[in-house]
Amino acid sequence: MDFNLSEEQITFQNSVRSLAERHLSKDSLQRAHDPLFPKDVAKLFAKNGLMGITLHEKDGGQGGKLMDAVLAIEQVALVCPRSADVIQSGSFGPLRTFAEYATEFQKEKYLSQLLNGEIVIGLGMTEPNAGSAVTDLTTKAVKDGDGFRVSGSKVFTSNSPDADIFLIYVRYHEGLNGIGSVLMDTSMEGFSKGKSSKYTNGEEWCALYFDNIYVPKENVLLGPGGFKKQIAGFNAERIGNTARSLAVGEFAYNVAREYALTREQFGRKLCEFQGIQWKFSDMKIKIEAGRLLLYRAAINADTGFPSSKETSIAKAFCNKAGFDICNEAMQVMGGTGYSQESLVEYCFRKSRGWQIAGGSTEMMKNRIAEDIFERRFSQRPNK
Repeated sequence: MDFNLSEEQITFQNSVRSLAERHLSKDSLQRAHDPLFPKDVAKLFAKNGLMGITLHEKDGGQGGKLMDAVLAIEQVALVCPRSADVIQSGSFGPLRTFAEYATEFQKEKYLSQLLNGEIVIGLGMTEPNAGSAVTDLTTKAVKDGDGFRVSGSKVFTSNSPDADIFLIYVRYHEGLNGIGSVLMDTSMEGFSKGKSSKYTNGEEWCALYFDNIYVPKENVLLGPGGFKKQIAGFNAERIGNTARSLAVGEFAYNVAREYALTREQFGRKLCEFQGIQWKFSDMKIKIEAGRLLLYRAAINADTGFPSSKETSIAKAFCNKAGFDICNEAMQVMGGTGYSQESLVEYCFRKSRGWQIAGGSTEMMKNRIAEDIFERRFSQRPNK
């Protein structure tokens, strides 16, 4: 068992890190406080082969592995935490699901623009009354000629104010097998967005409303029975979520470490106080342990979709570890870490959301428990 990266992976790491330091370091603080999706970064990554890392070359992607995308997220986040979201958007989430199941017509219409950073895709999954219980969704797609009429709404959609197209989960008929998805763009009649609201991390979201929108058959991504395919692909989304959690924690750790090496109180460097040393030891343990769990889930997924068990373990641990590390880094830095002049407080706010998004920590623990006891535990009341 070899825990070391290959020479090729190390070269790739160094290349991504160099690109990030040349182009992203200077404006990293400003970018963190801009609620809009950084399309300029997407175009930069497109020019340098960092969009579509996990997509097939025949589709315009890089033909890389999930592990390659994880390495890219880490190296970008260690320079500019906000820009790591672009790697996520360009290689995970709805884009990856779209590329996996789209028809040639759909790919020709949207995929090249997505991979060039010209447009942004969002995932319309959560509804006001269907969060973790996503199968309770009520957005309906009713047959109308060759297409469908879609009515309903979505909330908490990432990049919703900036996205140009959306992969929307819909219900064609009752039951789990009645769920699938369609592609919508903002120009469709009956499509509207609500007022933008801010998350704690400063990014914005808005509700999406579908008022009897006509979706032609060409825009159907997955018909009835498509839910299991969609949700299986969501484990890859969670790998990206997990990687960013740990990476922003390591970013905060690095900033706090430099601070502890230079800041003096009571005539001594902060790093000379044992209480501070123990904080950093705990942070380092979490970084190293989290990375092993993350890499295991990503590497084992290179032969297919990520294991839900390994992904759940990695996400539950790294989401919490990343947040705890940011919290301790802020404590070490005091008022400086708490100030918006430091990216540490941004990483703190950013990391908190990943314990909710992409499958809450509680849902991940439910999945882990099912593997432990080799049975499924329904969260619904007995009929």
